[in-house]
Amino acid sequence: MSERKVLNKYYPPDFDPSKIPRMKLAKNRQYTVRLMAPFNMRCATCGEYIYKGKKFNARKEDVENEDYLGIRIYRFYIKCTRCLQEISFKTDPKNTDYEIEAGATRNFMALKLAEEQAKREEEEQKEEEANNPMKLLEYRTEQSRQEIELLESLEELKELNRRQRTVDYEGMLKQFQSESVEERKAREEKEDNEFIKSVKFTNAPKHKIVTEEIIEDVQDADEPKIKNPKVETLPPKIVETKKSESWNRSIGVLSKKPALGNLVRTKKLEAKVEKETTESPDLQDNSSNNKTSVKNEPSASGLSLLANYSGSDSDSQ
Repeated sequence: MSERKVLNKYYPPDFDPSKIPRMKLAKNRQYTVRLMAPFNMRCATCGEYIYKGKKFNARKEDVENEDYLGIRIYRFYIKCTRCLQEISFKTDPKNTDYEIEAGATRNFMALKLAEEQAKREEEEQKEEEANNPMKLLEYRTEQSRQEIELLESLEELKELNRRQRTVDYEGMLKQFQSESVEERKAREEKEDNEFIKSVKFTNAPKHKIVTEEIIEDVQDADEPKIKNPKVETLPPKIVETKKSESWNRSIGVLSKKPALGNLVRTKKLEAKVEKETTESPDLQDNSSNNKTSVKNEPSASGLSLLANYSGSDSDSQ
């Protein structure tokens, strides 16, 4: 992309710069420039303060017959913002600064004035030493005396530092500082431990004797005596049988006693056996024996019936 602003101009081949007429201008022509105030100043007419950095449209010209090592010196003219009084100042390349000429006074020049005065005094002293040898001798003796005093003070400081090397400043500060809560607790705990360690039990016996404490109930004479009730202790077999019975009751185990239905069936069987014996003459003689046997011992069929009945009852439960 080409530049929009054209920097080069076209010169035709038959261009002759000598044919261009020259303008006659003044030798010391003034130019209008835009600048800022180089220092703080105060107008000498109205007393208005002009601060450093304030912008002005100024006129610039060359100072005639003045330069510093071939460097040109320029003069500037500005106007006061209040009374329009003209103020002029020029460049000072020797001190890399500006110098006020007319129309205002420069403010805050104390440092610059002090430097100038010190420089002036130094030059005067050098000139006096060069012209008066007695002054030079006095100055040298004064310098040697000051050097001796400085060396003595330096030795005193070194000796003081050697003495203060052994001083424990931290320990001295801790003595006057109030201890914190944690430090106080640690100190008290340490003191307690040391006290416990320092105590020696010299009178203690070698073998320890443990004594039994006996507690007796003492009754008054007026109070009636309370008789201790006697507790009967059962033999272990009876206790076990009672426990088993209570356990069987709690879980619902069938008792071994014959039920009412079983008694009825046994009676029916006895009647049936008696009837059969009466019908058969061979068994009449032994009827009495059978009756007693039936009463005492049930027959096999009766036992089987009883077993079946008890099984059915247990299944139903």
